[in-house]
Amino acid sequence: MSLARNTAVIGGLTLISRVLGFARDLLLAAALGAGPIADAFYAALRFPNLFRRLFAEGAFSQAFVPVYSKTLAEQGEKAADTLASEALAVLVLATSIITAIAILCMPWINMVLFAGYRDNPEIFNLATVLTQITMPYLVAISAATLFSGALNARGRFFAAAAAPTLLNICLLVAVWFYRDDPVAAGYAAAIAVSVSGVLQAIWVALGARRSGVKTRPSAPKLTPNVVRLLTLAAPAAIAGGALQINVMISQILASLEEGAISLLNFADRLYQLPLGLIGVAVGVAMLPRLSRLVAAGDQTGARGALDEAVNLSMAFTLPSAAAMMAAPVFLLDGLFTRGAFTETDAANAALALFHYGWGVPAFVLAKIYAPGFFAREDTKAPMRFALISMALNIVLGAAFFFALRASGVAGFPGLAIATSVAAWANVILMIGALSRRGDYAPSKQAMSRLIRIALVSALLGIALFTFQSNREAVLEVLGNKEIAVAVLIFGGGVSYFIVLFLVRAVTIGEVRAAFRRERGAPAGGGGLPPGLDG
Repeated sequence: MSLARNTAVIGGLTLISRVLGFARDLLLAAALGAGPIADAFYAALRFPNLFRRLFAEGAFSQAFVPVYSKTLAEQGEKAADTLASEALAVLVLATSIITAIAILCMPWINMVLFAGYRDNPEIFNLATVLTQITMPYLVAISAATLFSGALNARGRFFAAAAAPTLLNICLLVAVWFYRDDPVAAGYAAAIAVSVSGVLQAIWVALGARRSGVKTRPSAPKLTPNVVRLLTLAAPAAIAGGALQINVMISQILASLEEGAISLLNFADRLYQLPLGLIGVAVGVAMLPRLSRLVAAGDQTGARGALDEAVNLSMAFTLPSAAAMMAAPVFLLDGLFTRGAFTETDAANAALALFHYGWGVPAFVLAKIYAPGFFAREDTKAPMRFALISMALNIVLGAAFFFALRASGVAGFPGLAIATSVAAWANVILMIGALSRRGDYAPSKQAMSRLIRIALVSALLGIALFTFQSNREAVLEVLGNKEIAVAVLIFGGGVSYFIVLFLVRAVTIGEVRAAFRRERGAPAGGGGLPPGLDG
């Protein structure tokens, strides 16, 4: 299937998950607020997520998908099934050991990760227990990721893209019944996280089975297949580890300011929206496609695929970035201010959202350019770039955080600034490496379109800034902030795409062509797995 069509499948299902996730965040904000209890819960999510991104979604998937795709194409179904079975056994063993160690050692681990609350035993112990409850999620979601990778390599995206909705549904149901008791709501949410991991693993495994993936139980062994995967995954693991060290250090610094962890989390939820809907969706769709083009020796096709991916992703990402920079208070206040989450919380979170906003294009582009390396089984170059980015983020994050605190203001926006600077540094290094190798050089047509997209996004930003600057008058006309936010998002979005078509950055014909099946594409690629079309 075409990149746009596969992206639409993944992005559409991700949008459903994000809508449910937004409902979940509203409920959590109302139940937990933006204080110590919320800090404890979000800190508990960080640790299993650290290893999930490192092992499941990071190093493992980046190594597994190209190898599985090549094995499937060159050696057939049986060899691919053997590879998947052997990889699953080792992955489950490794994540089970990490989970057991984390559960046993969490009181001491949190002495570092949650250092700001060491003098508050009640909240510190709550964070420790909640993290112990959420850790089993790592094992289940790692297994789910393996089956997702096998499905994606076969051009099947539905089951994997739909799985995250289970996490949001579980959290919504669990927290709803304890929404008037913050501590009980925190416990319920932590239990729901681990339950959802099991449900996601079962769901994706069934989808894989129906699509022809036949894994068999096997003892963990260092077979040639596993050694090859580990060799490719090691640099990616180091790169992923570097990124997660950034996350940990940011959390340690944020824990020094009460409420900062949760404020960063709410800003994070908004900037993650375009990253999940566009960056991850395009990146996931790109990797198997690029792997096939590179294996076939079609360098022109591979460069064209990257051009298409960059223009497609930026057409949606740049207006999102403009909105976050131009109207951060309007967005956060209208979306989250209710219950325990106050207008002051929204204004404070907006300080971080603004700086995440100008980093959003870099976060997305990193997901687009990374497959250019992974499709060629190169995980070392991204590792080097990630280490450089990590060092930059740590140095700038600490410098900005303490400099802002010394000047008498909150330090946590400095962490967002450092994150965005480091993201742009990473992307610039990726583009430079791909260009030097001759693997990527944007065409004149692609650059022309990108410039037009950027100009239209800038006009949208000016309009939204005017909207926020006259906030009181807007609220008086529209009646309430929820309607105002809806008008801002949908009105701004519709206006943006109308102008985009008028300046011919994108044409209707190209949109139609993008969603047609590519000649020679695998039948059913990107479609629904048998039995799941309902």
